[in-house]
Amino acid sequence: MNNLCADIGWKSINHEGEELCGDHVDIVNQGDNSQVIVLADGLGSGVKASILSTLTSKIISTMMAEGLKLEDCVSTIAATLPICSVRGVAYSTFTIIHIIENRTVEIIQYDNPKVIFLRNFNVYNYPTKELNIEGKKVLKSIINLQEDDCLIAMSDGCPHAGIGLAYNFGWKLEDIADFMLSLAQAGYNAKTLATMLVDQCDKEYGHHPGDDATACVIKVRKREPVNILFGPPRNRDDNNRMMSLFFSKEGKHIICGGTTSSIAARYLGKEIKVSLSFERGDVPPIAEIEGVDLVTEGVITISKVIEYAKDALGQNKLYEKWGFQRDGASLICRLLFEEATDINFYVGRAVNPAHQNPDLPITFNIKMNLVEELSECLKKMGKRIKVSYF
Repeated sequence: MNNLCADIGWKSINHEGEELCGDHVDIVNQGDNSQVIVLADGLGSGVKASILSTLTSKIISTMMAEGLKLEDCVSTIAATLPICSVRGVAYSTFTIIHIIENRTVEIIQYDNPKVIFLRNFNVYNYPTKELNIEGKKVLKSIINLQEDDCLIAMSDGCPHAGIGLAYNFGWKLEDIADFMLSLAQAGYNAKTLATMLVDQCDKEYGHHPGDDATACVIKVRKREPVNILFGPPRNRDDNNRMMSLFFSKEGKHIICGGTTSSIAARYLGKEIKVSLSFERGDVPPIAEIEGVDLVTEGVITISKVIEYAKDALGQNKLYEKWGFQRDGASLICRLLFEEATDINFYVGRAVNPAHQNPDLPITFNIKMNLVEELSECLKKMGKRIKVSYF
């Protein structure tokens, strides 16, 4: 097995006046290192388009998950989808990106804008083979993956952005490629890149989208482990064992909580240097311990991280809050959301008397819920999660 992984992120905006999006993205994992990503675009907008695109992506991804060949899946969906008698086009178009063992990618494209492929921070003109399946023109590509490869799939709402406003004929695909190339070099993660592309499309539409617009970005990168220590162990005799396991792990190390930080400092034989400046009023200040990448307060900080994680899984509207600020929650978010691929939690079960006040919110009473909630969010981001309790 190689040391690569796929970072996948997507975002959609709806046609103005529609509550449902006519595009749909479905992601199915096949083991630890293979994924099937399907982006389907239903004809028109609203409820009908939403149903068609959802059915298309679900049928394809389900068949792929059962091990059927790409050609069989495409043949089935092509034969199933009708042709609009008025426009003479299929009721749903689709793009399939099949990542195999993080080594190879198969791309199947049917009437969606061509997938943009960035390699070595240049636009890569990858080979395509034209197939005729059930009378439909389908493009197929098989490419060996490299570190820092970036694939950008989209619905036609992206290149149609700005028609009659900023552009006579929309935002050309080559211009979108140049736009994404400049962003990819800055090191943003896949979700942020997809968000920036769709937000720019929204601007080109004058914030009145004339079509559903969806972008799905896949970045190939090396695996990066991050370790989090949260809370002291239930049994004090386990302090050294917990610290030994935590610090022996490869990757960056985050410690959350005052008591936990004190135990870690004693174990390392180092001092804790607490910052006296608040970066913001709703997150406690951070501290420093030599040999530790980040030291923060516990429950309040992790609660804020969960708030950001839930938003990042949705519209990603809070990115500017955690993407650039220097408070503890923002720093944890950047490490977990953007840098980490494998996250190891070391969670102590000791009860903090300060958190047992019945007048406090429930998140202050049940620390374990915070870990479970954050772990679930991170899994949905495609991270590998391991939780060890002490």
